[in-house]
Amino acid sequence: MRIYISADMEGVTGLVEADDVQPGGRDYERGRLMMAEDVNAAVRGAVAAGATEITVNDAHGPMRNLLPESLHPAVRLIRGKPKQMGMLEGLTPEHDAVICVGYHARAGALGVLSHSFMGHEIEDIWLDGRPVGEIGLAHATAAALGVPVAALTGDDRACSEMTEWDGSVTTVAVKYARDRFAADLRPAGEARTAIEEAVTTRLAAPLTTPPTVPDPSTLTVRWQSASVASTLLGIPGVTSTDSRTVRAQGALPSLYRLFGVWMRVAASLTNQPPYC
Repeated sequence: MRIYISADMEGVTGLVEADDVQPGGRDYERGRLMMAEDVNAAVRGAVAAGATEITVNDAHGPMRNLLPESLHPAVRLIRGKPKQMGMLEGLTPEHDAVICVGYHARAGALGVLSHSFMGHEIEDIWLDGRPVGEIGLAHATAAALGVPVAALTGDDRACSEMTEWDGSVTTVAVKYARDRFAADLRPAGEARTAIEEAVTTRLAAPLTTPPTVPDPSTLTVRWQSASVASTLLGIPGVTSTDSRTVRAQGALPSLYRLFGVWMRVAASLTNQPPYC
């Protein structure tokens, strides 16, 4: 059984604000260790369920948050950037399941550290007319590769977002949002035990076939900056619906890779790197 783990940071146990998740923040070093412990809990669960190969993709910000020496010895780590597939780098149809660790709610939701890929730069995203954030795009892209998302960990709003997208995914809430930078935290030991047990139970059961993904799909992004939207119109196939909103059609996962190009263009114009 080959398991793929996409590890974000905002939805990790105990973390609630930018200083916890951004390099240079006063609590970042602690935050990256907390991230490793949530990942390790998921890895232990996968090993207990019989996983023979586990790939972890560091999917947050600089994508160098996880220290290799802090991870379970069973892990093969994908670290650093740029990555053509970003938060899903290294995912292939040969994987049996995806586990999303430390994920957060999309832009506009009142979840802990909620945003969609680029902090304040992206206002909204729609996939085939459906509001979507990092959770929905990861799920849809994995489904296009034929790989089901088995489990997700994060705050309660992230868990609700995943359940609305696909009710078959097991979710583990490690904290409960009080506001965007405040949460009611589960004790760390309790949260990690819950992650481990949930992953073991889910992977030990039959995995459902992921929902069919439309082909082609339409991805629409509304930016804060009209300049970003205008610049993206120089990419073949990109059209606008208004001065700040662009769209493109294509098959996933190619459309996901194209979105990664959009973010790199936006980062070059706004001096705000994607931090996911």
